[in-house]
Amino acid sequence: MAECRVDSAQLRGDWGEARFTVELADDARERQTGLMHRLDMPMSAGMLFVYHQTRVLSFWMKNTLISLDMIFLDETGQVVKIHERAIPHDLTSISSEVPARYVLEINGGLARALGITEGSELRHPSVLQHLAAWPCRDDS
Repeated sequence: MAECRVDSAQLRGDWGEARFTVELADDARERQTGLMHRLDMPMSAGMLFVYHQTRVLSFWMKNTLISLDMIFLDETGQVVKIHERAIPHDLTSISSEVPARYVLEINGGLARALGITEGSELRHPSVLQHLAAWPCRDDS
């Protein structure tokens, strides 16, 4: 099993597995800035937003220059909603609609291309390990 690292998010489901090199946004300032002002992002990259409570989350695309897929996950790291191809600069609120604790942003269209679906599971050390659907393990 691959090492569980802060700079790497793994997703798995009936569709297979995917790994993304991620930047972590785990405080208010980092979450507010997100992926704003980026001209591009490698296909295997993303940003993982970590919240300290589970609640309905909302995002917008102000000052965001690239289309993004927003993958909303609950406290277990299970995908509860996918918003595909968020439009750059759009000020419309994008809601998780149901309580979520994590959001993985990847390049727009990639979730569908990979087959990522609701119910898929995230493996990352930020997910509360005692609740994690796909926990990190010490393989040593």
